[in-house]
Order: sequence, then structure tokens, then C-alpha cells
Amino acid sequence: MIQHSEKTNITFRKVDFETDAVMLHKWHHEPHVIPYWKQNFPFSLYAKHLKSLLADEHQTLWIGAVNGNEMSYFETYWAMEDPIGRYYEAAPFDQGVHLLVGDPSYLGKGLAAPMLVTIMQQMFSDSRTARLVAEPDIRNEKMIHIFKKCGFSAERKLDLPDKQALFMVCTREEFERRMNGDL
Repeated sequence: MIQHSEKTNITFRKVDFETDAVMLHKWHHEPHVIPYWKQNFPFSLYAKHLKSLLADEHQTLWIGAVNGNEMSYFETYWAMEDPIGRYYEAAPFDQGVHLLVGDPSYLGKGLAAPMLVTIMQQMFSDSRTARLVAEPDIRNEKMIHIFKKCGFSAERKLDLPDKQALFMVCTREEFERRMNGDL
């Protein structure tokens, strides 16, 4: 667990279908999430989709919490085994990340960056990983800003099947430099 401040504890746990499906379905229906995730399906379809994500061994789904209050959803994945791996020269241990703040009461509170840094630390704890990648929707300026703040650099625009994205990369060296305060 990494502390954002003395009053903010950021934790993650793996998604459990029985515990989380209803909450995640609700979050994917939030107006700030729909344009970028496009998973505002009826529950029966969402449940099937979530089960397929949980069964996919190249990725791990996470619930993020602040001071014990669950408020965000993250997907971490091995980029080479993901569709994104077809769009760049993926190395075997590159990892990628997707995230959303689900509970709208947490929007604008300055928590997205510290939560992203926390999951990035976990991803880089695998010593084989030299790069993290992300591909936020090109229209999602807030998320692009958060990724840049956390050490990602914009590489290029990508036309993906479901969106126009900005392909972003964070190297281990850049992340460690920022973590050491060498901004």
C-alpha cells in the first residue's frame, strides 16, 4: 500500500465477479465513462462481457479504493498478448493499463494521478518490465493529462477498431526519475 498523503490510503484488490459486477455495471453507465469505454450494455450482456475479461489470462482487473472506499476500476495487461501489441513493436514484458474513476463523487479530487502511480509501481515491480503503455481516447484530455503527469509521453495517434487513441509510453527510467523527485 502506498500513501498519497497522511489521510489518503490507496489500495487495490482484484475484481471478483460476484462482489463487483453490479457496481462495475453501474460505473460503466456513468455519463463521464460512457463516451470512452462504451460498455453501457444491459446487465445480462455486461455480465457476460465481464466474465470473459476475468477469464482472459493476459490481463488482471482491479478495484481501486481510497481510504477503503471503492471508487475506480483498472485493467492491467501484457501488451504483447493484447490487441495493442499489433500497433507497435511490443517487447515481451511491456505492460499496459486502462483506468476509470467510477464513482462520480471522486472526480476532480486529484486522486487519478496518485492511483495511477500506485498501480504503475505495482506493474514495475516485475523487474522484466521496462515499459508501460496506454492508449487513451484522443478526446479524453483529462486522462491524457494524468498519464503525462505520471511519466507517460505521447508517441502517436492510433486508429484502433473502437476509437482514435493517443499511444503513450512510460519507461522504467522515466518513472524512477519522477519517483525520485528528479522532475
